[in-house]
Amino acid sequence: MNMRLVVAAMAIVVGAASAAQAVPAKKAVAHRAPAKVAWASMIVATPEGGVRIGNPNAKVKLIEFGSRTCPHCARFDAEGLPALRTGYIASGQVSYEFRDFPIHGALDLGPILLGHCVPTRAFFPLLNAMMANQEKLVGRPDQVPADKQQQLQGAKPTEIAAYLAKFYGYTDLVVQKGMPLAKATACLADTKAVDLVAQRAGAANKAYAVNSTPTFLINGVAQANTFTWAALEPLVRAAVTK
Repeated sequence: MNMRLVVAAMAIVVGAASAAQAVPAKKAVAHRAPAKVAWASMIVATPEGGVRIGNPNAKVKLIEFGSRTCPHCARFDAEGLPALRTGYIASGQVSYEFRDFPIHGALDLGPILLGHCVPTRAFFPLLNAMMANQEKLVGRPDQVPADKQQQLQGAKPTEIAAYLAKFYGYTDLVVQKGMPLAKATACLADTKAVDLVAQRAGAANKAYAVNSTPTFLINGVAQANTFTWAALEPLVRAAVTK
């Protein structure tokens, strides 16, 4: 073979190899999955006076009208809310809103006023604490003395709320949770807040005929004879898969 041809061929090969090395390799583009939204951490106050947790555009909107002194509500708070948070709410399929309803009248008023006396992010932790301690608080064996009951007959709603909240330990509970006593006292004396509680209870009664707690709404429809998570969960599941 002609040596000049061999040398020329070698030069072409070497040149081609050098050119190949000179061209930078294309980097693979990583396609990241969309960030998962932490729906269970999304908590907002609603215009109706409740507090909602979860996707505001969820397919299923679950609302509970509950009482902080209602045993059925305390049971749902212990059994249903954790299951909702980790399942339906976390997936973005369901939002859950709690609206206070004073089914026990004056007894509920103090806990409601104190329960709304915290930043929105602290609403559910305080609600959970009140529910978890409910039996110890309102289930105590001693009752309001007869003479004090008589005095409270003609008292203002704020005075009754303050006395009962103190007597049953709700004031002490919120102070233990970090609320200054002066703030708790001021919230219990807030006459405008008392009026709002009454107005919202009246609106719930008028719109949904709420007369027991808990009363659950699924997409605006009240669910009859549904008081436990065992009874509610199949209804929520059906609404999600509908």
